[in-house]
Amino acid sequence: MKRILFLLFAAIAFVLIAVFGFEVMEDAIDDESPASTATSTEQIAAGRYLTQAGNCMGCHTSRGGAPYAGGRGVFTPFGAIYSPNITPDKETGIGAWTSADFWAALHHGRSKDERLLYPAFPYTNYTKLTRPETDAIFAYLQTLPPIRQPNREHELRFPYNNRLALVGWRALYFRPGVYQPNESQNAEWNRGAYLVQGLGHCNACHTSRNLVGAIANKGSLSGGRMPVSNWYAPSLISNKEAGVGEWEVRQIVDLLQTGVSEHGAVSGPMTEVVKGSLQHLSDSDAQAMAVYLKSLPKDKSPNGLKESPPPTEKNERILARGATVYEANCAVCHQATGKGLSSVYPPLAGNGSVTTHSPINAIRLVLHGGYAPSTIRNPRPYGMPPYGQSMNNEDVAAVVSYIRNTWGNRAPMVQSFEVDRHRATPVH
Repeated sequence: MKRILFLLFAAIAFVLIAVFGFEVMEDAIDDESPASTATSTEQIAAGRYLTQAGNCMGCHTSRGGAPYAGGRGVFTPFGAIYSPNITPDKETGIGAWTSADFWAALHHGRSKDERLLYPAFPYTNYTKLTRPETDAIFAYLQTLPPIRQPNREHELRFPYNNRLALVGWRALYFRPGVYQPNESQNAEWNRGAYLVQGLGHCNACHTSRNLVGAIANKGSLSGGRMPVSNWYAPSLISNKEAGVGEWEVRQIVDLLQTGVSEHGAVSGPMTEVVKGSLQHLSDSDAQAMAVYLKSLPKDKSPNGLKESPPPTEKNERILARGATVYEANCAVCHQATGKGLSSVYPPLAGNGSVTTHSPINAIRLVLHGGYAPSTIRNPRPYGMPPYGQSMNNEDVAAVVSYIRNTWGNRAPMVQSFEVDRHRATPVH
């Protein structure tokens, strides 16, 4: 079925090409934003900050590899896409690039050799950056040690490895353009909106994608399952998931800068984002993001509703088993009341991240454990050990079901086959 849909999409793309030619690529028009005239210490410092805020090193550094030398895989339903070397090596990196080439990549999604870039690189967000900002990032990257490391070829299946299809994809899903301030909001709100929508590319994870990999729901931050990695990026607009509408701004800032707050702690891929990016934000930028996130319209769709499991004999038996497992393994840290210990062991009572409609994250944390990131403000975070070796699938399903349906929490029950599925899933 997916193959048929893709072929249909490809056919539409080629029709668009035939009718409009390459004029559909309106992003080929030169932008009027002026380039920076000179490199300065201030520009390099600004570029370093922007590079951290955009978490560039997170994707452009392979596990155990040289910083920014590329080679890290982004695993998608279409195959693996490997990040390129962005150190200033002239042969394998971007040492032979100009600031205009770099601007074309971030703003237009086009490489120096005019190849269209796959949107695993979030140019759909980075297009919101201004030319002086991309010039500053480029200036900073040019100060890095040049690393000779040839770029790894993508491993995309046919027909996804045909870049010609990107012409149609871009005609449908990409419009270049720097961030335009909302004149009805103040400067702080607009700064937060710019960071969330642009440099921070939050919707790249926190919004679901359609069958051709485009961000769905107009990038509404309504949550979505991250393909292949099998984590669920919770909704940022539902107070019943990770929405922060009922949080204080200070609590949101704490989560962004330290990975923990009174309401919970980050886990999975978000720990890397906090460690490599968000902890380095200035206080004013972290607050601006918090103000913007707190202001977002709240999700009132059915997906935001909690489901109480029916009070059947089977469910009662599972919950009783879960209570026993919880008391033996979890209560010492998270407390019998589920309230945890502020900023040390996250609360489970009232914690939307454990009662999302999808139980993936809670299952994975019980199986594989997890740690909040080590940050400047929280250098020695407490962590959770893995229980996958000591608990069978039924125990894990029971304790996760118990956590999701105690202390006022309400969420669907978890089945043992769901646990088994994630027990076998690699931890990316």
